[in-house]
Amino acid sequence: MTGERTDPYRNFRFRVELEGLQQAGFSEVSGFDASFDVIQYREGNEVITPRKLPGLARYGNISLKWGATDSLELWEWIQDCVNGTVERKTVTIIAIDEEGTDVATWQVIEAWPVRYTAPNFNGQGSEAAIELLELAHEGMTRSQ
Repeated sequence: MTGERTDPYRNFRFRVELEGLQQAGFSEVSGFDASFDVIQYREGNEVITPRKLPGLARYGNISLKWGATDSLELWEWIQDCVNGTVERKTVTIIAIDEEGTDVATWQVIEAWPVRYTAPNFNGQGSEAAIELLELAHEGMTRSQ
């Protein structure tokens, strides 16, 4: 080890790639997590403390937020699901360092829309109109 210090990546430098979609930038990505069920098991002749065995892996839904524009690509993906055609896609979230280089990648596997929220509008507001898409998925990987 050279004693070199590595700073953590900044959470505001990222991009999202949705397989086959060209949606512009996202303002926020959240919710990608993994957890595991715990199965407690005890045989009758063992001590009173049960063994804990790994159960199913569970993945939280991913939330994507973006400023509303004239792009309808994500809306059309949602509408396809509403109409019975669920197209699963790979979603890639990429952290970018200060120099603009990709430094860490999370791939979300077999993702599909489960919730959409249209922007809130307020005649006295000054914020951007934000759309939200929530995606269910079947796993994730990390590289770099």
